[in-house]
Amino acid sequence: MQLLQLVISGIAQGCIYGLIALGFVLIYKATETVSFAQGELMMLGAFGGLAAMTMLGFPYWLSVLCAIAGMALFGVLLERVVIRPILGQPAFSIVMLTIGIGYVARGLITMIPNIGTETHTLPVPYKDQIWNVAGLVLNVEQMVVIGATAVLCVLLYVLFRYSKLGIAMQAASQNQLAAYYMGIPVKRLNGIAWGLAAAVAAIAGLLLAPITFVHANMGFIGLKAFPAAVVGGFSSLPGAIVGGLVIGIVESLSGFYLPDGFKDTAAYIVVLIMLVVKPTGLFGEKLRKKV
Repeated sequence: MQLLQLVISGIAQGCIYGLIALGFVLIYKATETVSFAQGELMMLGAFGGLAAMTMLGFPYWLSVLCAIAGMALFGVLLERVVIRPILGQPAFSIVMLTIGIGYVARGLITMIPNIGTETHTLPVPYKDQIWNVAGLVLNVEQMVVIGATAVLCVLLYVLFRYSKLGIAMQAASQNQLAAYYMGIPVKRLNGIAWGLAAAVAAIAGLLLAPITFVHANMGFIGLKAFPAAVVGGFSSLPGAIVGGLVIGIVESLSGFYLPDGFKDTAAYIVVLIMLVVKPTGLFGEKLRKKV
């Protein structure tokens, strides 16, 4: 029973990692670069939901929708104003830019008086609720994380499998030049990919906030989501979720059964093993360049 409790807790935490890793993969597939600002986008989404509920007085569900929509728009504008002008430059430049975006976002939040430097509780309707199922104690907050992640995965599958937008995004991710010559608006799709990644990050922040509170440094969890993307494979959306689950479960079990300190390093140990055994990740594609 204790093992099952740990696995469920690890799955819930892994879902958060997986959602942030989805943003890594979406942006990588669209622009072939890595955005290290995903954790801070998650933090901004959580603060957006908090502001809508506490300052504007919106009900919970409306606040969630407003925060997701606001972050989606922010992601599109971020790509258009900041990222697009330097596309084509060395990948290192874009990576450093995304790191800078993260620091700027965190700094701007901490500059807000009485908000940025404090820890806040997101007033969700299911706060501190417990389900007792056959002796198994289930935290409703964790169950909401798992359920919401499952629903989001289904929606993304439908989007990429059946919609024209999703099919166009898949075509652009495989070969941008060929997609452009076929009349697909590649630049617009890149903006949509950034908006979708920001919206997914906001969902992760809103799901995580009731468990760990809302604060300016909550974006550092993105450093744990990056190993999830590596384990699953940077070219695979399902791999991001699976990688997140692997990292979450390993963290949960190592934190209980192994000495102190192993929990914080477990994710990176898993990454090292994966890079040795299968460098492309569990669901990554093998790419070769002929010279």
